Amino acid sequence: MKQTRLYDRHVGLGGRMVPFADYELPVQYTAGPNAEHRSVRTAAGVFDIDHMGQFALRGEDALSFLQYVQVADVSGVKEWEARYSLLCYDDGTIVDDIFIYRLPDKWLIVVNAANREKDFTWLQSFTHGYRVELTDISDETYMLAVQGPKAAAILDRMSASDIAAAPPRTALQAEVGGIEMLLGRTGYTGEDGFELYLPPDKAVPFWDALLAEGTGDGLLPCGLAARDSLRFEACMSLYGHEIDARTNPYEARLGWVVALQKPAFLGRNALLKVKLEGTERYLVGFEMIEKAVPREEYGIIGLEGQVVGHVTTGMKSPTLDRFFGLGYLPRGMTRIGSEIHVLIHGRPRRARICKRPFYRARS
Repeated sequence: MKQTRLYDRHVGLGGRMVPFADYELPVQYTAGPNAEHRSVRTAAGVFDIDHMGQFALRGEDALSFLQYVQVADVSGVKEWEARYSLLCYDDGTIVDDIFIYRLPDKWLIVVNAANREKDFTWLQSFTHGYRVELTDISDETYMLAVQGPKAAAILDRMSASDIAAAPPRTALQAEVGGIEMLLGRTGYTGEDGFELYLPPDKAVPFWDALLAEGTGDGLLPCGLAARDSLRFEACMSLYGHEIDARTNPYEARLGWVVALQKPAFLGRNALLKVKLEGTERYLVGFEMIEKAVPREEYGIIGLEGQVVGHVTTGMKSPTLDRFFGLGYLPRGMTRIGSEIHVLIHGRPRRARICKRPFYRARS
C-alpha cells in the first residue's frame, strides 16, 4: 500500500487512514466528516488527492489524437482552459471520466486514481500512427484540492498573482506560498475552488503554509468521506458507482459532454445510435419520504414488487439534513415527482424522484 508524502501530516492531524486505490488516505480527521463537509460549503477545505492520475500528451498530432480518443470537442479549447470529458469504448460504454487542460507545452489529462494504469494502457494502444508522446507524470507532480467559497481568497493572499480573477475551468501558473505551481479552477465538490499541481518535494511545506494561512477562515483538512458527500450533493458521478464499463453517457445524464458532430471518435457510432433510439434506463435522483439510508446496490422496486433498478449512491445530506439517493431506473419510471420504493433491509421504503443536483452553490 502506497503512502503520499503527506501521510505523517494526516496522522498527526488525527486522520483515520484507510486503503483507497492502492494508497493509504484519510477518510476523516478529528473534526469528523460532517464538519469537514460543512467547512467546504461555508468556508474552505483542503484535500490530498495525489492518488489521482496525470498524463502529459505532447506532439504534432496531440489535438487530433485527443479528438479521437475522447468524446468532447476540444478543438476550440484555448491555452490555459480546461474541459470535462469521457473516454468511451467502441460500444459507447465508459472507460473513465477525465479532465483535460490545454497548456502551452502539452495537454494535461487527469484521470481517476483506480483507473490510472488501465487508462494509460488504453490510451497508449491508440497512439500508433499519431505523432504524439504520452507520458504518465503522476509521480512528478503532487495534487491537492482547495475547495469552498473562501478558497480563492486564501490562495490569493498567499500569492502575488491575481488567482481570484481566474475564470472557472481555466488554469494558471503562479507562485503560491513561495512555491511555483499550476492551478486549475476546477473541482469535485459543487463549490468554487482550485486543484493544484506542485513539485512533490514541496507538498509538506505548502500544506503547512496553507493550513496556517487558512485556519482563521475556517479551512479544514478534509478526507475521503467529505469528498464523497460533497460530490454526491452536487450529483457528480463517481466511477464504479454512477458510471462504469456497463454505462453509456446518455443513461448517466452525461450526454451533454458528447460531441456527435465530430466526424470520428471512439464510441461515436454506438453513441449516435443511443442518442437516436434512447436507452433502456436512466440515472435519477430521489429523496426518501421515509427516514432511511438508501445504500449502494439496494434494489428499487416497481409497482408489482419486482426489482427494476438499483441505488448507486445514497446517504443523509449533511447540508440539507435529508436522505437522498442516486440510482438507475427504466425509462418510463423516471418522471420527477413520481413515487418509488427502495428495498432497505428487506422492506420497501417510500421515496420520490427529484431534481438534480440536490445542492447547488450560490453564485
